[in-house]
Amino acid sequence: MRKDVRILLVGEPKVGKTSLIMSLVSEEFPDVVPYRAEEITIPADVTPERVPTHIVDYSEAEQTDEQLFQEISKANVICIVYSVNNKKSIEKVTSHWIPLITENTDKDSRVPLILVGNKSDLVEHSSMETILPIMNQYSEIETCVECSAKNLKNISELFYYAQKAVLHPTGPLYCPEKKDMKPLCVKALTRIFKVSDLDNDGILNDNELNFFQRTCFNTPLEPQALEDVKNVVRKNLSDGVCDNGLTLKGFLFLHTLFIQRGRHETTWTVLRRFGYDDDLELNQDYLFPPLKIPPDCTTELNHNAYLFLQSVFDKHDKDRDCALSPEELRDLFDVFPYMPWGPDVNNTVCTNDQGWITYQGYLSQWTLTTYLDVQRCLEYLGYLGYSIIAEQESQASGITVTRDKKIDLQKKQTQRSVFRCNVFGDIGSGKSGFLQSFLGRNLTLQKTIREEHRSYYAISTTYVYGQEKYLLLHEVFPDFDYLSDADMACDIVCLLYDVSNPYSFEYCAKVFKQYFMDSKTPCMMIAAKSDLPEIKQMYGCSPLEFCRRHRMPPPQSFTCNTAAAPSRDIYTKLTTMAMYPHARLRCMCTCNRCTFCLCQNFLNSELLQTVRAKLYAVVLRRSSLLLTNVFSSL
Repeated sequence: MRKDVRILLVGEPKVGKTSLIMSLVSEEFPDVVPYRAEEITIPADVTPERVPTHIVDYSEAEQTDEQLFQEISKANVICIVYSVNNKKSIEKVTSHWIPLITENTDKDSRVPLILVGNKSDLVEHSSMETILPIMNQYSEIETCVECSAKNLKNISELFYYAQKAVLHPTGPLYCPEKKDMKPLCVKALTRIFKVSDLDNDGILNDNELNFFQRTCFNTPLEPQALEDVKNVVRKNLSDGVCDNGLTLKGFLFLHTLFIQRGRHETTWTVLRRFGYDDDLELNQDYLFPPLKIPPDCTTELNHNAYLFLQSVFDKHDKDRDCALSPEELRDLFDVFPYMPWGPDVNNTVCTNDQGWITYQGYLSQWTLTTYLDVQRCLEYLGYLGYSIIAEQESQASGITVTRDKKIDLQKKQTQRSVFRCNVFGDIGSGKSGFLQSFLGRNLTLQKTIREEHRSYYAISTTYVYGQEKYLLLHEVFPDFDYLSDADMACDIVCLLYDVSNPYSFEYCAKVFKQYFMDSKTPCMMIAAKSDLPEIKQMYGCSPLEFCRRHRMPPPQSFTCNTAAAPSRDIYTKLTTMAMYPHARLRCMCTCNRCTFCLCQNFLNSELLQTVRAKLYAVVLRRSSLLLTNVFSSL
């Protein structure tokens, strides 16, 4: 909504521009009329639209053309005043004033015009017969008002319509020639319908209509009023109501009716509630709400955002197979101005046997977007109507900004749910296969992936001591002389070499020594392609000896050349090391069955944390009492 409205009155001399302003302010016709009234401001609390309004007068006798041009450029709405008993002043509307205004306004930002016929008290006939053809000729003319400054007729209405022309303009919504809504308006309202159709059945039922009404107008519809609305649609449109619910055609018809009856504010209230600006584009403030992210912090979706995304998935998974077919995915993103996910997404997250994104893969992709590009995530949530459907202030309320990693290290615990693993390895070492194996694809399935659809990311869930976490794998380009900060900013480093290539390990050793030997980021060595004969690495020491020297876990054997889905154990180990970077884990199995794993589960249990907190409280209380007694004895 605009912060204020600036109304400019122009017209031929002596048509009554100044009288109109003075009659509005004083509520009586002035005895003495100056050449020009000073600019006045009407406070927000006394205007119908609750917006401060500035009214500016123009006088040919007191102002230059340059001053007029400046006022035209600053105006939000321009009232062209003519005298109903002066034919020449009416002719000047089209011969002089409209062309002058057009020349001095930006073509892209159309300024609405109001035609004002003053001195109606001096004639018995109306000027509307002459004015209507002019209104039909110029689409920027919002309306025409006949009034009388002397009799105070339609004075307040004139300025109300001027306000309304700015705050609720007809131009972006409706085409008078075609007597129908404009395409951009139809597109916006169609998105609003789809977002509001919570069960995606193509109909707004009574519950959905009431939710929509409450969201936009802060009040539900009475049952009888709801039926009256549907009856109006039924009478005028055969397919406007279906199964006692409002169809998209019926929804669009209702808004066309509102506009035709001069109730533009109803449609504009709906549009603005769903984030649209005066040009029927989604507002940047709506799509990108402020979100402060300090250094060394990451971004994750919170519980409310996941619940919302789950409801969106369920809404579009019509066949209930826990996967989104290409048609279902297109339907889900139909409220977007573009398709946000490309073919590479199918190789970034888990899919079913048909290559369709599963429920787990769908949430994983949202988690990935939030972690890598939170602004894009906010934009996407905006298109889906998160703040409206979840009844939150903005999309930012669905994001958790994690605390600084340094604090996690100090406290030796983390609340984060997403951990990033950067995968390093020489060309041909098997990095891509390692990423795809995480998504359950063996070597046979990997060979079907087209090069142009390849992804350098893979994300899925793992379980560490009973807790579900996301592991994000990122394949780093092998030129280690040009590693960026992003290449090194991660929770764990995966150094991957090919056991069948004698020169493969050397790359991993160089990367480790140059970038990670003195860092606090844990590293793991992966001996990939372990199904092939192992060849001695042409390096100063063996991979096992290298790991011992640098206090790393021994190299972990891995292969994706399996009949079934490759083992996921290695990914659980990586997540565990990322979660506990301070710990030198004696056990690397994370099986949840051995003694070490059972102890870890116990140490991380809520019960032990509660007992520990109570013990600390008791000890502190007793220490405090002891000190009090000591001081009192002194």
